[in-house]
Amino acid sequence: MPEDYFGEEIAARYDASSGDMFDPAVVEPAVAFLAELAGGGPALELGIGTGRIALPLARRGVPVHGIDLSAAMVERMRAKPGGKEIPVAIGDFATTQVGRSFPLVYLVFNTIVNLTSQDEQIACFENAAAHLASRGAFVIEVGIPSLRRLRPGETVIVSHYREGYHCVDEFDVANQGLVSHHFTAEDGGFRERSIPFRYVWPSELDLMARIAGLRLRERWSGWAREPFTSESTRHVSVWEKPVAG
Repeated sequence: MPEDYFGEEIAARYDASSGDMFDPAVVEPAVAFLAELAGGGPALELGIGTGRIALPLARRGVPVHGIDLSAAMVERMRAKPGGKEIPVAIGDFATTQVGRSFPLVYLVFNTIVNLTSQDEQIACFENAAAHLASRGAFVIEVGIPSLRRLRPGETVIVSHYREGYHCVDEFDVANQGLVSHHFTAEDGGFRERSIPFRYVWPSELDLMARIAGLRLRERWSGWAREPFTSESTRHVSVWEKPVAG
């Protein structure tokens, strides 16, 4: 089972540290997109976390289930209005089963890259496919690797998100590895938190989908269905499970 990088200490300040992602202008287009795909049926969120997407989606009438490795993150969701009504299985979302099928399985906010090997990412697609009904949709939102910002021989990109917080992304290009180093101002100094990822390209995700028996239905640059182009910095992709036989 992968290491849990979202324990009690991180869960306690996750919502505040990810504040921009909780802005209604960010959340509402994603929820509208997913609700349309669910078509009134239930949905399964892989990496449900503190319920950023699951709770507003449930308020739209979509019965949401979840899988998450971090019990601490799920407890934060449980403390929010409606959080106790969402069933969640605690475990690795690449392999944990919930014993039913869904018209929609989704995974947002770069969570696929928390799986740090190709085998784990393929297993995630296979697990999603195992939970999908015929013609069901598997949705992933993930960034495009920002390697164009690296000069030859460089391995580090420094990003400054806001006052009191800095992020340094360290790339291992040969192995598609990435470690994000987060520095947060605290008590006159900075607290560091480092998390490993495996970045992945859209074409590689399409191949993983084919291995899992899925096929690409659509790909966009964002939740408002902006066209996906060579200049896109992220994508929202939808793969479909064909009708059996």
